[in-house]
Amino acid sequence: MESKILLCFALCSAMFFTSCKSTSVVKSRITDDDFGFVRVKGDQFYVNGKPYYFIGANYWYGPLLGANKGGDRQRLISELDLMKSVGINNLRILVGAEGDGGDYKVYPALQPEQGVYNEELLDGLDFLMNEMRKRNMYAVLYMNNNWIWSGGMSEYLRWNGYGEVPNPFLEQYSWDDFMRYTMQFHSCEPCMNAYYKHVKFIVGRINKYSGIKYTEDRTVMSWQVANEPRVLVEASHEEAFAKWLNNTVAIIEDLAPNQLISTGAEGDHSYLDDIDMFERLHANKDIDYLTMHMWPKNWGWYDLNNEKETLKESIAKALAYMDKHIVVSEKLNKPIVMSEFGFPRAQESCELYASVENRDIFYKAIIDEVLKNYKANKSLSGLNFWGFGGYGIANPNHKKWEIGDDFTGDPPQEPQGLNTVFASDFSTLNVIKEANAKFED
Repeated sequence: MESKILLCFALCSAMFFTSCKSTSVVKSRITDDDFGFVRVKGDQFYVNGKPYYFIGANYWYGPLLGANKGGDRQRLISELDLMKSVGINNLRILVGAEGDGGDYKVYPALQPEQGVYNEELLDGLDFLMNEMRKRNMYAVLYMNNNWIWSGGMSEYLRWNGYGEVPNPFLEQYSWDDFMRYTMQFHSCEPCMNAYYKHVKFIVGRINKYSGIKYTEDRTVMSWQVANEPRVLVEASHEEAFAKWLNNTVAIIEDLAPNQLISTGAEGDHSYLDDIDMFERLHANKDIDYLTMHMWPKNWGWYDLNNEKETLKESIAKALAYMDKHIVVSEKLNKPIVMSEFGFPRAQESCELYASVENRDIFYKAIIDEVLKNYKANKSLSGLNFWGFGGYGIANPNHKKWEIGDDFTGDPPQEPQGLNTVFASDFSTLNVIKEANAKFED
């Protein structure tokens, strides 16, 4: 049944991309001859001397599909081909999860125990990276997570004797409980040392399919220290956080001098809404570019009971949020990427037939800002929408991911399909396709 559904999606996608009004072929900005390392010069990205701007995707579950056992390589290859057909050549990917799974968490995990690796998932990461290399696609690989959905920093604390993680998705715990627990990571020497060892292990790996060291693979655009690493709860946490951040950056810079480094921050939202703290923490010369994230629904901008009006408000607030971070990027003379943002279907429905009209309007508003910067040679150089779900089939009856469900763009703690762009979301994919076509050689 699943293979029939995949074939149906593929046929529908092929019909769409050959019959839509815009019949021009999207020409990749990066060809076989000039697919080199992404470099930074001033506040712009370059590949072999040519400016590099992109409309990309978050594809956190890619290595899970790539696993030889328990994965779905047919689906992975089909999804990479679909993304390439709409001009997507930049994917933000979770290297792997930590812990033994459980409710609200990614399963299976790359590190089920500290320092113990699931070889099938390492194989899946290698396979994914090799397939991306064949398609001249770039990867932003994040190495850890501030949040519990992939284990992350809180799992390192549990491994090192700090007690059970106060899971904020359970009734007995609050987000404040979780954040106060997690902030201990940045002063836990055994936790940080285990994390540094993990970074060295992944960055130093040789891809078994290509035979290329990860540090020599042009497919890696950037190593990202974590997903949304935060200064938590109180400003005094900044000192410990900064020490961990700068140590991590120094380790990666030493191991991978030909590749870029980014933090994975949400912008000042990661730093107690303090834009000056955001600037301080990104002044490190070895942090090559800035990142920001944006979640209109999660941040209370978008109201399903007043969608039309709050869509307008969300766009206005989004543009203002972007502008203040672009100012910092220009001051630091570094590029900036909107490396994560999402928008739900109508009425926050997870049904495939639910309207994505409002999402398309929001996407276009954010994408247009990148296009404006491209035309003016300015610092906002790309985005990665959250998230691509391709040919996955979401179960709208599940309020979170369950073992046996397809992986989608939504992480396991969220309703599956809520923010995902599927292969059947033709209008959204066409917005992306038309934008990528405007980046000229």
